[in-house]
Amino acid sequence: MNPNDFLKLKEHLVTMIARELENKRPPYRERDEFVKSNLKLAYQSLNIKISQTIQDQLFKEILDDILGFGLLQSLLQDDSVSEVMVNGPNSVYVEQEGKLVKTGIKFENDDAVLRIIEKIITPLGRRIDADSPTVDARLPDGSRVNAVIPPVAIDGPTLTIRKFAKGRLSIDQLIEYESITTNMAKFLEACVISRLNIIISGGTGSGKTTLLNVLSRFIPTSERIVTIEDAAELQLQQDHVVRMETKPPNIEGKFQVSIRELVRNSLRMRPDRIVVGEVRGGEALDMLQAMNTGHDGSLTTLHANAPRDALSRLETMCMMAGMEIPIHIIREQVASAIDLIVQQSRLSDGSRKITSITEVAGMEGPTIVMTDIFKFDKTGITPDGKVIGELKPTGIRPFFTTRLEQNGFILGPEVFGASVAQILASGRQRR
Repeated sequence: MNPNDFLKLKEHLVTMIARELENKRPPYRERDEFVKSNLKLAYQSLNIKISQTIQDQLFKEILDDILGFGLLQSLLQDDSVSEVMVNGPNSVYVEQEGKLVKTGIKFENDDAVLRIIEKIITPLGRRIDADSPTVDARLPDGSRVNAVIPPVAIDGPTLTIRKFAKGRLSIDQLIEYESITTNMAKFLEACVISRLNIIISGGTGSGKTTLLNVLSRFIPTSERIVTIEDAAELQLQQDHVVRMETKPPNIEGKFQVSIRELVRNSLRMRPDRIVVGEVRGGEALDMLQAMNTGHDGSLTTLHANAPRDALSRLETMCMMAGMEIPIHIIREQVASAIDLIVQQSRLSDGSRKITSITEVAGMEGPTIVMTDIFKFDKTGITPDGKVIGELKPTGIRPFFTTRLEQNGFILGPEVFGASVAQILASGRQRR
């Protein structure tokens, strides 16, 4: 069967099934079975003979079109794919194991890409058109969808789907993947339980939300947690969790609920912990004020390439709050509120690691003092592109060590990089 005949047969069967769906309107939970059984009947009614291989391919593509997302369905079902990026009809990329790979998938034209976008967002109650050419949404399985169409997208409609991780990564798995060391894990566990305010900083796709999920599991189950996100991705295992998600404006541009409004509202909900998926704007000031007024143990992420850059971004976002606050006051707020910055990075070989854990140690004149407690030391790259390096302590104990000890965490000197000789020498001096 030549490609044109295959396409005509496929379109004919899709039309037949769509007509049956429109006429019978089966309950949603019975829709899959209805489509599959009617596809078999429709095919048999045509009384044509094709090979089993072509028939299987035909049925798969039709089911993908009607029940799934067409050409993208196989990518979304592939567990090795973490992100799907459609840059145009002939340019479909995926992220696999941290690397970008171009697929062989090709759409007929821009209209075919637009139809997939509309099929994805319409059931979510969202719209996209020339007046509202961008959309950011969440699929029922938790995957994040971003679509942009002309006139904003100059070269045609684009679509990005960040798949929701089905399995929950544990701290032990991060150690196994060499994203973190055992000593770093012990240290971070102590910091979370001791209610330090922690920012996870990193670039796009570096694994910030994954790390936030992992660290949030150290929060005691006895505490009330309020989570605030643009698109709900966090998978907290505790029972006492209140989840809130922003709401986009309606077709008239009204009734939007922003992250900032949710942060303010959360303060009236008697939270023990506030977890913000990501701070991007003026809500940073509200979060800092919450941290400085008794809401210790808060966690959030932000986009930055280094701990020092993270503080600069925080300052900038605080100024976006629209309040005339002198920069030195903002810096004092930041230095007082934030205890720790965990820098998450995606390296050139696609691996994701914590590349530094940095204490915010206070102010020295107009400058915020920062001290690296752990750092990734890159030493080279193998011929096949793998990054060589070591995650290790800097030998410096943080100022908040006493606070950890008050909560029952007596971390030995070896955790912070003291050598055996130094430990023995310290013991002799105490005697």
